[in-house]
Amino acid sequence: MDKMKVTYEAMLGLAAEMVLDEAVLDFRRKRIYDEIDRALADGDEAGFQKLTEELKALCN
Repeated sequence: MDKMKVTYEAMLGLAAEMVLDEAVLDFRRKRIYDEIDRALADGDEAGFQKLTEELKALCN
């Protein structure tokens, strides 16, 4: 029974880590989109290019 409990707790920990990783990724993605919108509004081509590259790297 103890082995099942340890396995269950490990699986719960893994699931929690996956949820947290996805939440962090989603937060970073939204932040980059907001910054891209700001760069476009300001006419900042260099900033736009940098941010789109960062977004591409994040999504791969």
